[in-house]
Amino acid sequence: MQTRNPILDDMARLASGGLGVLAGLRNEIDGLIREQLHRRMDGMELVDREEFEAVKAMASKAREEQERLTARVEALEAALVEASAGKAQTKAK
Repeated sequence: MQTRNPILDDMARLASGGLGVLAGLRNEIDGLIREQLHRRMDGMELVDREEFEAVKAMASKAREEQERLTARVEALEAALVEASAGKAQTKAK
């Protein structure tokens, strides 16, 4: 929208150009901040989500295996105690 006053037209153009410059500056600052964050995070040796999920699955599988083996050892120990008790009774007779 243009007015008949050239001073107002100049001020509107100047404001519009200033907003464009500010938007460009904001994009430039965002890019620099992202670059700094990536650089710092790369130095922290963080794991990515896929690697974390793989290790989590391995730990879950290991825990299940450990629980299964614990139950098996307990069953074998109980059988051993029972067998020992049976031999002791046989010798006592």
